[in-house]
Amino acid sequence: MGIVRVSASVSLDGFSAGPDTSREHPMGIGGERLHRWLFPADDASRDVPAGGVTPTGQDAAVAAEQFARTGAVIVGRLTYDIGVDLWGDVPFPVPTFVITHRPHEPRPMRSDVFTFVTDGIGSALDQARAAAGDRDVLVMGGATVQQQYLAAGLVDELQLNLVPVLLHHGERLLDHTGDTTTELVQTGLVATDAATHLTYTIS
Repeated sequence: MGIVRVSASVSLDGFSAGPDTSREHPMGIGGERLHRWLFPADDASRDVPAGGVTPTGQDAAVAAEQFARTGAVIVGRLTYDIGVDLWGDVPFPVPTFVITHRPHEPRPMRSDVFTFVTDGIGSALDQARAAAGDRDVLVMGGATVQQQYLAAGLVDELQLNLVPVLLHHGERLLDHTGDTTTELVQTGLVATDAATHLTYTIS
């Protein structure tokens, strides 16, 4: 059986999205800079990734490993609402479970299907685990959903893609993740010019 993973790109000051997340700014204002390692742009000053550009070198290896390991994805409703038109598909070619308070019929896409879960993070995880089989469940986001899984002690591995930028404002990934100390054991480190990819198991 696979594990439950959170993977997020974060700024040096701890933000996983800029302020005012919207369809116009899916990662918040300025937040697209956090995905430069994944979508490198020819013009480094741009706030939007270059279309069709893929990561290279060690960044590409990190992305490829995550792609290969992921058997199901969990997202929040806001991530779905903002992302679905941008992706034109599920975010990974695997079953994707949307945590929401609004019932919705399953939405088949080109690669797989969105299933809407209204009875909490535990139910979403049970369904995702069943769908993932021997591969991992990726809790993709946004930060509020990732925080809920971290606070509940349901995450086995945390990958931080630390990007050399200061956002100053936005949504911090590691706020509201519980009242007790969480022990992290570093199990991976890949450093590139675009990001430092840190992997921790959670004990």
